[in-house]
Amino acid sequence: MKVSFIAGFGPITPDTAASLKFWRDDVGLPMTEIAPDYWGTDDVPGVNAFAAWPLGEAAESCFGSTSWPDHISAPQAWLELDVETPEAVSVAAAELEAAGSTLLKPPTTEPWGQTVARLLSPEGLLVGITYTPWMHHEHHDQSHDHEGHDHGEHDHGDHEGHDHGDHANH
Repeated sequence: MKVSFIAGFGPITPDTAASLKFWRDDVGLPMTEIAPDYWGTDDVPGVNAFAAWPLGEAAESCFGSTSWPDHISAPQAWLELDVETPEAVSVAAAELEAAGSTLLKPPTTEPWGQTVARLLSPEGLLVGITYTPWMHHEHHDQSHDHEGHDHGEHDHGDHEGHDHGDHANH
């Protein structure tokens, strides 16, 4: 697998208010409400997206239910590793399975255009192997208007750059 860049990172939180207080108010990240109870920013240099992703939404993205399964340790954070093409997501997922990882979500192209597969790292991070078209330089417009999208009709997973859920899902 050849990682092009880290597409996103942030804690998965059981308490959004506490996370928002810490990351936005205490640390000073410029987080805004992307969707109900989902706060984040695409404006932190070095990472293309950072957000406090509610555990129920992460569970819905992986399992289609807002409850994280008791037999799988709940992640404390998520990380998306973007690869060079949509097809490379499937190749990377197969490589990771061959190396002993268990996919929680097989490679899927989401309605918003992001291709994603998910697994847990040994440390318990929810890792997405992704291809996020608008984050690649050849597709990325520096004046990209994230505010111009109607976030009311979907949850953060539909917001560009943030597949953290399958909506009807998340």
